[in-house]
Amino acid sequence: MFSLCESRIRALDPKPSATFALDSAAGLEAVNAKTEAVTYRGRRAVHLVPMPGQENADGDMLALIAGPDFKDGTIEVDVAGAPRTGAPTDSRGFIGVAFRVQSQGDKAEFFYLRPTNARSDEQLRRNHSTQYTSSPEFPWERLRKESPGVYESYVDLDPGAWTRMKIVVSGTRAQLYVNGADEPCLVVNDLKHGDTHGRIALWAHTTTEAYFSNLQVQ
Repeated sequence: MFSLCESRIRALDPKPSATFALDSAAGLEAVNAKTEAVTYRGRRAVHLVPMPGQENADGDMLALIAGPDFKDGTIEVDVAGAPRTGAPTDSRGFIGVAFRVQSQGDKAEFFYLRPTNARSDEQLRRNHSTQYTSSPEFPWERLRKESPGVYESYVDLDPGAWTRMKIVVSGTRAQLYVNGADEPCLVVNDLKHGDTHGRIALWAHTTTEAYFSNLQVQ
């Protein structure tokens, strides 16, 4: 049994699943961050916190899940992100999920949200509400420069509110669904690491107040 409070594996199911309530930080392996269990907007959650002195640094925070190796399947989680008080003005509340993670996050695929972009008065900024990146060779700057509009898209978001993310992965293809939508808001047909596998991690930027709850993996 996993140590993250509520979990289950159906070993005989052709599509085994695991559920993590994330009402405790037990079993999470933090990278460049600290994890703590809190109550946020009426529910227990994991709060991802930057290391002291790194609150406004330009860096990643990860919490690796103590779960099964992930290759293909579906990842669902509730996230709530908003810029940290006192964060730089270009902070967006960056929050999301890393998957097929290797080497403590040095290699990974990412889907994340920029909540404050979604209701901007500038359409171009709205179009940057969701993002796919691949570490280390394909950060957002490179993808936006080389393939404008291909790896990011618009979706309506409310900063700080609980938001459901669903990521469906198959081979070199991944799709991002938000808040129960029937259709994906972002489709990636060429995951940059190819048809690989690895761990799953909660992810946020150091300038973000980042909360996570109700993780399901199938």
